[in-house]
Amino acid sequence: MKKPLHLLLLVPVVLSMMACGILSSGLRELKSTTVLTPTEDAPSKVDLLKETKIPEPSASPFPTNTPLPTPSPTVQPPTITYAPPTSALSPTNLPLPLQQRIFNHLWQIVKDEYLYADFNGLDWDAIRVEYQAVIDSGLTNEAFYFTMDEMLMRLGDEHSAYYSPEMVAQEDAAYAGDQDFVGIGILSSPVPVKNLAVILIVFPGSPADRAGLQPHDSLLEVNGEPILDEYGFLNDAIQGLEGTILTLKVQKPGEDSRIVTLVRERISGTVPVPYEVLTTSEGKKIGYVLLVSFNDMTVDDSVKDALDAMNAGGPLDGLIIDNRNNNGGTDTVLRGTLSYFTSGEVGYFINRSEERPLRVMGEDIHGSQSLPLVVLVGVDTASYGEVFAGILQDLDRAYLIGENTYGNVETLWGYDFEDGSRAWIAHDSFRPLNNQDADWETNGIIPDLSVTSNWEDFTISNDPAVLAALDTFDND
Repeated sequence: MKKPLHLLLLVPVVLSMMACGILSSGLRELKSTTVLTPTEDAPSKVDLLKETKIPEPSASPFPTNTPLPTPSPTVQPPTITYAPPTSALSPTNLPLPLQQRIFNHLWQIVKDEYLYADFNGLDWDAIRVEYQAVIDSGLTNEAFYFTMDEMLMRLGDEHSAYYSPEMVAQEDAAYAGDQDFVGIGILSSPVPVKNLAVILIVFPGSPADRAGLQPHDSLLEVNGEPILDEYGFLNDAIQGLEGTILTLKVQKPGEDSRIVTLVRERISGTVPVPYEVLTTSEGKKIGYVLLVSFNDMTVDDSVKDALDAMNAGGPLDGLIIDNRNNNGGTDTVLRGTLSYFTSGEVGYFINRSEERPLRVMGEDIHGSQSLPLVVLVGVDTASYGEVFAGILQDLDRAYLIGENTYGNVETLWGYDFEDGSRAWIAHDSFRPLNNQDADWETNGIIPDLSVTSNWEDFTISNDPAVLAALDTFDND
């Protein structure tokens, strides 16, 4: 029996991006994923298998909120470019009996555990007959994994997905905070409507950092070609071997474009959590923290480190949490980050048979439990990124500024199969503690103050949402 993982699918990337999910191998992209690790509030793998009567080779449940965000037809989530992972598969195709076994287990998991008992109007029994015939005809590994993903896509929730062993290996490394890839050391996100990609984060000490690239910079071309292909994905020319050279055409907001030449290196470590201290027009000391993912298991510890560092020169008067590009991550990181700003029961996970409270054990970091908060949100805020902001707003702990979030708060549970593949199945929805009629899945999180600001058009010094947040602290 495989051990449950403690991961999700998100981490924007190195000239490519990852976000609540790593999608390669021809499988479809999803929104963003939020993983709930087994805790006292969630059944363990063994408990789940007993409840569902699923045979042993099946899976280990650990919820999430959707992989790879696709906030709108024109916005795509980040995807990370890793060094080639070690596959759990042999070079030969999976034996037909194994494919049939996996298929039957997957079908039964959905039958027993899927969030929507009506399967969104889909005749799930008829689906079994249809796909059984496809499996029985014999499929290559690639075709098999594509077919399993296609079957889940028929459910129409845009969240449930099937990952090949290669994708699982990448996902697991990301969750563990074990970033290991060849590139220039950035997390970036495609902006297809403008035919560019924008940098979200730069890894300290990376080739990109040494070349002076910064968050908000736009990537226009790679080796003289458009940075995005005809489908809006990062150009394959971005990828390459360690030690090879690439040229980028980049542009800072408000400046002319320029050409930079970089050498690809192996990048390792955790996803950075950038922070700095800003000053309002009235001299108040306001911390600023940028969150792009709850996928890396070290993020909550990095937030704590940021709070320590920003308070070193004296207590903060307030804190801005920039959550506009946070596509979600694991339940563990969500709880850990929330714990600095609130405590107790903060909402409920709801599924077909029960509701489970989400509880947070509070930890005060230099007065963080009472520190005035502004959380910035936007169309790329998804999954547990949305839940994080929504909970703080629902508890009157934070004032939200920005744009409506994506609307993607279903929790996925992950199931690992004997060949190393994984299914993510929509299992729960989330209900806030106080405003229990709110439908975050349909409407997203609605900010208290609406402010539009495209990430690629501004720097932190002139970002309308950041400036509005600073004004809010002066007007308190």
